[in-house]
Amino acid sequence: MIAEIISVGTEIILGSTLNTNTYYITKKLSAIGIDVLYHTSVIDDSNLLKEVINTGMKRADLLIFTGGLGPTADDITKEVVCETLGLDLVLDNSMEYDIKNYFHKMNRPMTSNNIKQAYIPEGGSILRNEIGTAPGIYIEHKDKILILLPGPPKEMKLMFDKYTMPLIKQDNVIKIKTINTIGIGESALESMLEDIIVHHQNPSIATYAKDGKVDIKIVGKGRDEEKVDELLQRAIEKIDEKISGYIYSYQDESIEEVVYRKLKDMNMKIAFCESCTGGLIVSRFTEVPGVSQVLDRGIVTYSNKAKIEELGVKQETLNKYGAVSEQVAIEMASGLLNKTGVDIALSTTGIAGPSGETNMKPVGLVYIGIATKDDVFVVESVFSGNRTSIQNRATLKAFDELRKIL
Repeated sequence: MIAEIISVGTEIILGSTLNTNTYYITKKLSAIGIDVLYHTSVIDDSNLLKEVINTGMKRADLLIFTGGLGPTADDITKEVVCETLGLDLVLDNSMEYDIKNYFHKMNRPMTSNNIKQAYIPEGGSILRNEIGTAPGIYIEHKDKILILLPGPPKEMKLMFDKYTMPLIKQDNVIKIKTINTIGIGESALESMLEDIIVHHQNPSIATYAKDGKVDIKIVGKGRDEEKVDELLQRAIEKIDEKISGYIYSYQDESIEEVVYRKLKDMNMKIAFCESCTGGLIVSRFTEVPGVSQVLDRGIVTYSNKAKIEELGVKQETLNKYGAVSEQVAIEMASGLLNKTGVDIALSTTGIAGPSGETNMKPVGLVYIGIATKDDVFVVESVFSGNRTSIQNRATLKAFDELRKIL
């Protein structure tokens, strides 16, 4: 089944209202095997809306409208749908009673224009609105399904989940698996997986870049759950053969969660000392519930004085090599390890920009030092982008290096 979601409202086109309804409905429909191929937004104009409806009827089996069901003059969705389909609007007495009762319970006077909401298309069914006055409408017309939902997200979500989904749910089983990768760009990853992506329609495979990482979404469909699981597993195995070195999770989770779980499983403690990342690593890590079981401390040693006093970095090392150097990153991590007695200590020092670069040290140069009780080493990277991007990329790189060690 092909679906189109039509958002009605001038405020959406102007950007005054964030259209979260389309995202919500698309996610729900995709999860039950309905292909949402079109998103359309249109202002409160009857001629334009009529064009949108006629186009939608030609290319989709299911049309879901949000917005334009209220009592005011610019709420035109129901009226234009009926006019386009050649349906009459008829007063539903039970709906009229419910609307009057709603205002009575709220101890508010009801203006006469609210009765407009009690009119429904001939042959249509009411979708009850439990927290508002505008009912939803379900219409079957010439092998097409049209569903009209209110615009306010709270009303729409409740109505969609409770009354709409049972009417349109497919028999298909649909399952989605997500593989999380890091350390490779989307274009390079897609190139490595090109033959797998091209030859797989079920399950379908697609890549999505997100915050310095790339997710691989694998969507399997069928009527037999066991066979869908087999399809997904075979696809995952083929992908793993190609890019296993870049995969950090098969569970659609953050890399911070992966590092936390590995530290917990190994009963290890970690500490961070950050310069160029300014505490961002620890901030990301503490978003993971339960991280106190593995995190000892995090300190921002931004100045040279802080590096000396907190971590024991030598003045002569700073004088000879500079704060942004392999040698200082080593002394920072080693000093924190010795001071705290943790199992792993990680340091960052670099040039986040936009100023501070030299001929030998460009903006984006970052050293990540990692010290354990058995070894200490440094990873050197040069990241592109603005200050925020460089700090974010350095943070992801730090967690990736920890993942590899663990």
